[in-house]
Amino acid sequence: MNPFRKLQYLFGTEGRLSARAELTLRHLIPDPNGNILSQDGVLCREIKRDRRRATRCVTDAYVALLVDELQSSQAAHSTFKYHGSGTGTGDEAAADTTLGTEVETRDTGTQAEGATANIYKSVATHTYGSSLAITEHGLFNAAEAGTLMDRSKFAAVNVTNGEKIEFTYQLTVTAGG
Repeated sequence: MNPFRKLQYLFGTEGRLSARAELTLRHLIPDPNGNILSQDGVLCREIKRDRRRATRCVTDAYVALLVDELQSSQAAHSTFKYHGSGTGTGDEAAADTTLGTEVETRDTGTQAEGATANIYKSVATHTYGSSLAITEHGLFNAAEAGTLMDRSKFAAVNVTNGEKIEFTYQLTVTAGG
């Protein structure tokens, strides 16, 4: 039985449980002194427009892990907070287990409840050490390797040394009915 069907069976929803993921990116460019956007927006030389990317590519590996954890007394879902980014260009697929071409190190996101109790949110900001065309993001349960929860591909965000991208990942899970 496919892992998603197992999950639906365990919840007794048989098709009514749904999940929707959304990734928001903010490209932060420092001013000449290296300052990045403050909360009031005063210090930043430039902030590129937010880019939103809705995705339906929660991975098979994550769904299988969720089903396994529902059957375990050792559930560890709180570990899905590691944000990776890369330059891969292949389309997202439910069978993905890694990013296409991950670059630099993963950042640990701040986890929170979203606007409502059924939204999981993780936010991380990465400072790039070189010039890259960032085209993908992934949320993992480990700083290295681990299980890929979701991979999102987007139009290139060109960064140079010292520039940052803030990634906000939200997973909305809606109960049946």
